[in-house]
Amino acid sequence: MKVSDFDFYLPEELIAQHPIENRDESRLMVLDKKTGDIKLEIFKNIIEYLNEGDCLVLNDTRVIPARLIGEKKDSGGKIEFLLLKRLANNRWETLVKPGKKAKIGTEFLFGDGILKATVVDIVEEGNRIVEFEYEGIFEEILDKLGQMPLPPYIKETLEDKERYQTVYSRETGSAAAPTAGLHFTKELLKRIEEKGIKIAYLTLHVGLGTFRPVKVEIIEEHKMHSEFYVLNEENAEIINAAKRSGNRVVAVGTTSCRTLETIGDGSGYVNAKSGWTDIFIYPGYKFKIVDTMITNFHLPQSTLIMLVSSIAGKENIMNAYNRAVEEKFRFFSFGDAMFIK
Repeated sequence: MKVSDFDFYLPEELIAQHPIENRDESRLMVLDKKTGDIKLEIFKNIIEYLNEGDCLVLNDTRVIPARLIGEKKDSGGKIEFLLLKRLANNRWETLVKPGKKAKIGTEFLFGDGILKATVVDIVEEGNRIVEFEYEGIFEEILDKLGQMPLPPYIKETLEDKERYQTVYSRETGSAAAPTAGLHFTKELLKRIEEKGIKIAYLTLHVGLGTFRPVKVEIIEEHKMHSEFYVLNEENAEIINAAKRSGNRVVAVGTTSCRTLETIGDGSGYVNAKSGWTDIFIYPGYKFKIVDTMITNFHLPQSTLIMLVSSIAGKENIMNAYNRAVEEKFRFFSFGDAMFIK
């Protein structure tokens, strides 16, 4: 299967640059994966498509303000760090721009020296391992100095950092938001629970590999990035209870979907577990846990459009995406949503 099979025309003006005022008033496309039929809705009406006993699975990861702007200690040259993965208390894997300034042993300052960093290693794809020095609590310093690591296709400045967080975010560690969850409000979640729909939480810390383009032509040759996940006993039981009773498991976002399919065992149930996943889901994949999903509209030729094609059918997805362009849906992180039922 070729990457080019997942291409489509997307006018640049449809790439959403900012969130809409009310989270749950984004548009919603409802796609029937069996028939290919499409309905156009408002997101808050998602409750009409969820049944009593269904289990909605949300990723409660919280984005860290992972973008740091600083300077080289000896020359004052500007530098940008993007925190990708915490390796130890003060040691992080980072993406550094410009990388040529970040040789091993080079020191950098952030916030007039409140935070210091030294490059200690260079790893795969040129990422730098850095050791930070500071006084106090790292998370508080990061909150003061860091900026939200918005995807490269968003050019506008985000005024309110919380708009790039889900309303249920709590486990800090992501370099990007699980954007399918951005449409939910606390009020909508309450209404969903009152209807008898169960809600389960898992954590997958999203890495920037999410935005990495597929550089091979044959998709089976693509290697996925690795991301850390956690599912505890309580939430595993909520999911398994829905499976036992024959109700649907609805993954909110590709991150929840990938985690569930990583954890799912051969009998169609999940176990409480934590670890790293590099699962790559594309057409032909047989789903073990996920029945339906809520997702945003993804980049052409991306692993994410391959994933949604695997659950809805490639032809259905490509038809739906062409319809979304015709209807001027908003695309990507701050864009509109799709429910694949």
